[in-house]
This record gives sequence, C-alpha cells and structure tokens, in this order.
Amino acid sequence: MKSYSCLTLLAVSFLSGACGLWAQGRGPAGTESGFATFQTKCMSCHGNPAVERAPSPSAIREMSPERIYEALTTGPMKAQGDSLGDTEKRMLALFMSGRPIGAEAQGDARLMPNQCASNPALSDPASGPEWNGWGVDSFNTRFQPARGAGLTAAQVPNLKLKWAFGFPGGVSAYGQPTIASGRVFVGTDTGFLYSLDAESGCVYWSFKAKGSVRNAISIAPVKVAGAKYAVYFGDSHANVYAVDAHNGSQIWMTKADDHFTARVTGAPVVYDRRVYAPVSSSEEFSGSNLDYECCTFRGSVVALDANTGKQIWKTYTTDVPKPTKKNSHGVQQYAPAGASVWNTPTVDPKRHAVYFGTGDSETQPAPDTTDAVMAVDMNTGKTLWVYQAQANDAFLGGCNPQNKTENCPDAVGPDWDIGNSPILRVLGNGKRVLIAGTKNGDVFALDPDKNGEKLWRNNFADKQRTGIVWGGAADEKNAYYGFSGGGIVAVQFATGEKVWFNPLSPANPNQRVSNAAAASAIPGVAFVGGTDGKLHALATADGHQIWETELNRAFDTVNNVPGHGGAMGAPGPTIAGGMVFVGSGYAVLGGANPGNVLLAFSAP
Repeated sequence: MKSYSCLTLLAVSFLSGACGLWAQGRGPAGTESGFATFQTKCMSCHGNPAVERAPSPSAIREMSPERIYEALTTGPMKAQGDSLGDTEKRMLALFMSGRPIGAEAQGDARLMPNQCASNPALSDPASGPEWNGWGVDSFNTRFQPARGAGLTAAQVPNLKLKWAFGFPGGVSAYGQPTIASGRVFVGTDTGFLYSLDAESGCVYWSFKAKGSVRNAISIAPVKVAGAKYAVYFGDSHANVYAVDAHNGSQIWMTKADDHFTARVTGAPVVYDRRVYAPVSSSEEFSGSNLDYECCTFRGSVVALDANTGKQIWKTYTTDVPKPTKKNSHGVQQYAPAGASVWNTPTVDPKRHAVYFGTGDSETQPAPDTTDAVMAVDMNTGKTLWVYQAQANDAFLGGCNPQNKTENCPDAVGPDWDIGNSPILRVLGNGKRVLIAGTKNGDVFALDPDKNGEKLWRNNFADKQRTGIVWGGAADEKNAYYGFSGGGIVAVQFATGEKVWFNPLSPANPNQRVSNAAAASAIPGVAFVGGTDGKLHALATADGHQIWETELNRAFDTVNNVPGHGGAMGAPGPTIAGGMVFVGSGYAVLGGANPGNVLLAFSAP
C-alpha cells in the first residue's frame, strides 16, 4: 500500500492561468470517463482508511477542476499524474469537480455582451406557451398540443435558425431547455444555469450551481418572501435547488444523497408544492477495480417541500447494503446496491402515485426492484407496486471477459436500465395506460389502475436497432421511441402494434448513429435527434421525414462565444410559442461529437 495518495491536495493552491483551457469551448468527448479513471487509479488511497493524509472522494468532489488538475500536473501528485494522459487528467478533474477547467471564470452572464435591456416581472407561466420540465407535463408525454406549440406540421419544413447561444467553456451540451413566461431556462455542464429571452436569446441572469446541471428545469409558484416563481433542478453532486425565476437568486439548496457518487441526472418534477427528485450514481462505471469497496450506493426518489427544500420522504430502490466478503486485496464488498433512478418521475394525481424507472443492480443477486417501473405513494413514499422488466441484471463496468475481477457478478447482466420516464396516457375510451421501454427494444404498457398489471409487451428491435434509452413522446394514439442502434418507431397505445418504423439511415452506411435521445412531438410531427448531429422531423401518420437540419457545425452566437454543435444523445428538443429549442453537443460517452450551443429555430 502506498504511504501517500495519488491526489493529496491538502497543501495545493491553484495558480491562476496554470491550466490550459479547452480551445473555443470544445474538448475531448467522454466526460463521464473521468470517474472511471478515478476509480481505477485513485481508490487505493482515497476512501481507504489506511492512508492517513488522503482526502476522501467526497472532499475531492468539492474542489475546483483547476485545483485537481494542478495537483496532477505540476503539484505534489505530479508523479502519479505522469502516468495519465492529459485528457485523462482533464476528464478526472471535470467529473470529480462537476465542471470543465476554466468554465467558472467565463460563464457569468454579467460578462456577456448580450444582456437584456431590462428584466420585467415574469408573467404566469401557465398563461402562455410553455414546455415545463422534462416531459412538458407531469405525465411525461413529451407532446406539445397545438395551442402551446404555435407551430403546425405545414410550417415545420420551413424552420430556420433564429439564434444560437454559446456556453462559455462548455464541452457537453446536455441540459434540456425549459420555456416559460417568454424565457428559456437551461442548465450546463459548466454548472451555470441561464435565463434567456426566448425571442432574441439575450441573457437575463446566470446562477452558478456546485456541479454540472444535466437535467431539465422545472418552474412552479413558490411561497417565499420576494419570489413568486422558482426554477427547480439538480446537479452532479446530488444537490437540488430552488432559484428565483425572476433574478436567479438562490432560495434553498438541499443535498438529496450523501454518497460521493450520487447525482441528479433526471429532472426533478414539481407538483402540488412538492419536488420529486430522482437520484442516480456513477458508482458502477468501474466498480470492478479491486481497490474499490463495491458497492454501497442505493437509487432513490426524494420528496421535498417546494417552499423550503425540507425532506418529506425518501424512498430507496434497494435495501441497506451489508458486508458480504473481502476480495484478495482485503477490500470489503457489499450488497445489494444500485438501481439508480435516471429519469424524471411521473405524477398520477388520480392514484396519488409517483412512477419512475430503475436501473440495474451493481451486485448480485439483483433485487426485484432493478430494471423496473416502481409506483410509490406521493404522500408517504410507500411502495405501491413494482413491475420488473428484466430480472437478474447485475451489471458492473469493466467486467468484461478479458478483465473480470472478484468484484464482478458471477453472471454479468445485460445492463438494461429503464432510463426513460414512464408515460401516462388516457385513451379515447377512458382507459389509462403507463408505457415505458427497455434497452433491448421492448415497449410495454401497464395498467396504473390495477397495480401495474401488464397490458402488453412487444419487441421492436433487431440486431442493428437495439433499444430504448432516454425515452419517447406520445400523442393521443401512438408513442414514438428512438433506438440506440438508429431509427424511430411508432407504437399504438391501445394494442402495442407497430404503426411504422423509419431507420433514419446515415449518409455513410459504415457510420453507427444512435437516435436514443428523447423524442418530442406536436400534432402531426415527431422530432428526434442523433449522435451524428442531425435533428429530424417526421410525419406521425406514416413516419416519412419532412425536415432535417445539421447541428454538427460552427455557429455564430448572440453572446459572441465561439460555438459548435454536435451530438444529440439524451435530451430532446422542446417546442413552444412557434419555436423549437435544442441543446447540441452531448458528449458524455466516448466517441460522441461534443458541443456547447443552445439553438433556437422558428418558421417565417
């Protein structure tokens, strides 16, 4: 065992300008890779009680990216840092701190040339066009009715770029824009939240969170002195925030989970003065490392008072992890663990229930609450029912046949998390259905009025089309899901039958394109993006393409930040008031096209 840590940062002070910035807001893809590097290279010391001076992983996560990078590059941990490439060091600093190097110094709206001339009081968000939160409504349909859309199917082929806004220092545009009261609210990988004018892109204010904001923003009335409406969101350190929607001042911040790998990936949803926040984790990325105590994270949903941030209840998806065995490095192992909640919860007032999908187990045996849809009581958090879509899915990153360690499950699962929000819809005959998809291409419907009884389940994938990750949209008849292997399918709610499928074949047949980013819809049109940087609009009647635009290019921005679009990999476009808004440059996984822009389209 080493007598010193690979990142002993206690005596390190950051020297301004010592770290190079990623040029023009662009950086290497794969921002999630930093934690895998930390697990494999640093966990033998950090979090190890036998190493006295090593800061805990939680303490490191509170440090700035500059401080972490400096320690590995020219500071006391240079010897350890020399074993890493520069990209690995930057990714490690980004993930552990929750923001890219240099972003904090550039991101403040007060430094931008396109500040709005005035900041009038917000109108009632419900009185005008809005796309509020992840799914536009508490049912997570991702369907914008005609009145809210202000955009018809006939106008979609005429969509043109109206303005672009650049995220200073950003390297992965993964915050989905919310539109309310004529404003756009969007979070960033730099940790800044921005309020912009929807028509012009001028900036009202910015708010700096403690970590990156990977989810959508929800807006709702708040009863606190000096504020009328609040925006609610979570960050990569598992903090949940309420911020004054008018001026960006913090109302409250609550830590949703203390585990050092915990984060909020899905958007919190607000209903009846309560905030329902999902909690996910990065623990499984490289938990196979024998120096890592695998595994202790538990997914959860937390209910908070919307006015105060006080916790009302917290429901975990697994039982408390207990010690199982020690591996050959003498490191204690635990079980059960995992079942992250990656998605935005769905609210059902009729059943007083909250529905959400869960991820895989990190340890064996996999509990029956993994890869499942769970229903809990909205007042107490008590579990009402569980539908498990995939049993025995104990999955851990790095547990491939060539590198299977003692930490790995005996039988490594298929990694079929339900990362998409369940969609609640009422059919024409009054029948209610709850629909979701799986990573292997299944779509299934449950009866929310009969304790989640399965109504139907069908598979729509082939060897190339794989499955569903971040979710779909649903109009009155069909659901529309993009596939991680490319293409989009329309599925009839009532019967589960396929209506149509469009493969969205890339121009280069050798190029693998994922269309797993969440789909969005308006009457007559479904929108879906791809990792190739293309955004498609398809006719919902038969699936033929009516519009396409290229996002993977340079853009002139209203705030004069060098901007470039890229992949769409998780959030989908949002539509309101005759405009389409999309963040471009999702680069969480390796090989994706990074980017740093928010784009606004309108039809003449």
